[in-house]
Amino acid sequence: MSQSDKNKRTVEVVPYNPNWEQKFKDEAKKIKKVFNEIFIDIHHIGSTAIPTTKAKPIIDILVEVKDINKIDGYNKQMEKLGYVALGEYGIPKRRFFQKGGNKRTHHVHIFEVGSQQIKRHIDFRDYLISHPKTAKEYSLLKENLAKKYRYDIDKYQKGKDSFIKKIDKLLSN
Repeated sequence: MSQSDKNKRTVEVVPYNPNWEQKFKDEAKKIKKVFNEIFIDIHHIGSTAIPTTKAKPIIDILVEVKDINKIDGYNKQMEKLGYVALGEYGIPKRRFFQKGGNKRTHHVHIFEVGSQQIKRHIDFRDYLISHPKTAKEYSLLKENLAKKYRYDIDKYQKGKDSFIKKIDKLLSN
């Protein structure tokens, strides 16, 4: 491995870790305190929330708030928890935070209560939990993409896109 590869963000997919749920709960307590005045609910989403599914070891957290327009005023408090604020980061009316630099540990996705994105993320998670065969298919896809695109997170994400859209379409019918 070259020196430049050591400094790149690597795409790694690992077996499900039962400690991920506790890591979510621990972080959720801290995040809830930050957004207390506008906080509605918090959810563990993404593959680390799906038992038996392989995942990038990054805890995805979805926060529902009363007013998305107030979130930027909390950026300093999130920075104190180790997060970097990235604004909408490609999804309108979302605020996105990441923690851990190239060795990411957490992603926080914030949406205003009632956003269709909340339902989409939770429905996707719940569908895979209740359909283990489909979850295994998704797990294998991610594992293969991680091997193929070890240093290219964008291609890894694009490789999952059609699978995710297929499930989203199924759930929207």
